Amino acid sequence: MAKKKNKSNFEQVLARLEEISRILEEDDIELEEAITLFEEGVKLSKSSLKLLQEAELKITELKTELGKLTNAEED
Repeated sequence: MAKKKNKSNFEQVLARLEEISRILEEDDIELEEAITLFEEGVKLSKSSLKLLQEAELKITELKTELGKLTNAEED
């Protein structure tokens, strides 16, 4: 169930980053709002990077485990 939560969090983060990007591309927002949104975007980017790194680590662990199983079958 935790995996589903992470996926949901990642998708939510991406959706919010896309929304922030769209808002920042508009010319009709004030500087303070733009700065606030940019700061939020940086925090969300860091969060999504952490989620991606965790996923990459899990994939590496699974590949290692698969390699061990494959080697054990060959012996």
